[in-house]
Amino acid sequence: MISKLKHSRDDKVALDFWENYYDNLQSTDDVDLFESEEDIEARKKELEADFEKWKQYYFDKYCTAETPDFHKASSNRVLNNPEWYEVRAWSRELSKTGLTMMEMTYLHLTGKKKFTFMISATKEAAIRLLRPYKLSFERNRRLIHDYGKQVTLGNWTEESFVTQSGGMFIALGAGQSPRGARNEEIRPDSAILDDFDTDEDCRNPDRVDKKWEWFEQAVYGARSISNPFLVIFNGNIIADYCCIKKAIAIADKHTIINIRDKKGKSTWSKNTEAHIDRVLSKISSASAQKEYFNNPVVLGKVFKKLHYGKMQPLQRYKYLIGYTDPSYKKNADYKATALIGKYKDEYHVLWVRCRQTTTRAMIDWQFELLDFVNDKTAVYLLIEWPWIDDTIKREIKAANKRHNQTLKLKADERTKPDKFYRIESNLEPLNSNGKLIFNEKLEGTDDMKAMEFQFLGLSAKSRINDDGPDAVEGGVFCVNHKNKQNTAPPQTYAKPTNSKRY
Repeated sequence: MISKLKHSRDDKVALDFWENYYDNLQSTDDVDLFESEEDIEARKKELEADFEKWKQYYFDKYCTAETPDFHKASSNRVLNNPEWYEVRAWSRELSKTGLTMMEMTYLHLTGKKKFTFMISATKEAAIRLLRPYKLSFERNRRLIHDYGKQVTLGNWTEESFVTQSGGMFIALGAGQSPRGARNEEIRPDSAILDDFDTDEDCRNPDRVDKKWEWFEQAVYGARSISNPFLVIFNGNIIADYCCIKKAIAIADKHTIINIRDKKGKSTWSKNTEAHIDRVLSKISSASAQKEYFNNPVVLGKVFKKLHYGKMQPLQRYKYLIGYTDPSYKKNADYKATALIGKYKDEYHVLWVRCRQTTTRAMIDWQFELLDFVNDKTAVYLLIEWPWIDDTIKREIKAANKRHNQTLKLKADERTKPDKFYRIESNLEPLNSNGKLIFNEKLEGTDDMKAMEFQFLGLSAKSRINDDGPDAVEGGVFCVNHKNKQNTAPPQTYAKPTNSKRY
């Protein structure tokens, strides 16, 4: 008997996907109905000894890409440790839910687990997550051929079912009572938590604590002390205070896998760089950080907003500082250059670059900056210390040849205090008083979008890039403390007369 449920649009899409998946599976997965029991048992024995081969055979239409190493390592831990607590804080599109489904199906059909809770934020969400398990037992021809029919009359609903092999699954929403749950004499021996945290709950620490207390007491407390229990906690880190972070703190093993690694490359070959770029281009930076990089960003903790305005003609600035934060020692960090001048008691940011790019491109920015100034006033180019390494030297030498000019950068040799507190103390008062102003012509450009996101997302605990604000802080500091004896002379280049006003 299948219970009737009201489903959200997302739930319906997920349900339709699995319906179509198993319909296709039935029409394409041929089995030999006249195969001997000996052949079936021999195949099962071989496949059960190697889970990667097992899932490829029984879920071949699902396993369409090469298995990444982090999948293999996690499966190895889960399948070989009956008493285990694994947290998978994996980005969207890394198949944590699908992998768990195949693992738990394997564990039940091989008799290693007998009673599993499927837990999510709501009962409806838990039922949606349980559906592919139910459908695999109903329609996966290869599973049915080798392990037999699993549907049991009278114990087969959307929210709970018992297989012919004796395995029980129950869907639970947060707060539901599982106390006293038993599969005959068997107490629960496994729990899967998937999308347990919600944005709404994470806005209220008391609600997070209440959900966590429910899991610890009502769910985990339902286990038998003398029998092994498996916990698999799937999700994203969507807030500074959330249940998955509590789980990470006590797990036997946790892994945090983002859509891209520390080098800025896709962590799984099935997700191409072009596909990732396409997806991320259609959502805000804050959403991208939360959903794909396990980095929840709360905007406006320090900088509530940035101010834009009209800049003065360049010749009205006594001098300008072009300050670069190279961040070349950290993979996937942003490089940033900001051109800053002081007008009366205001600090004007006239020109910016803020990108994940190469050292060569960063050096070329210096020439773009000089072209922008076009000899209308003195400009001093500085770069965060330490900066002189062989890579930088080679790039400057090559850039000089490309541009037929000699570029001179001066290192900012000051001993810098902590980056966050330096940016907060030097720039936040200026910004809150409307004295830090960005060129209105920059608003909406890709570089300025990156710069603004880094400013608004800045906080003591934030893990977002902060190279843009760091470059601006460096420029403001040098504007205030310029010393001609310790600063390279301005580089000026003859340019055709340009009547355009800035």
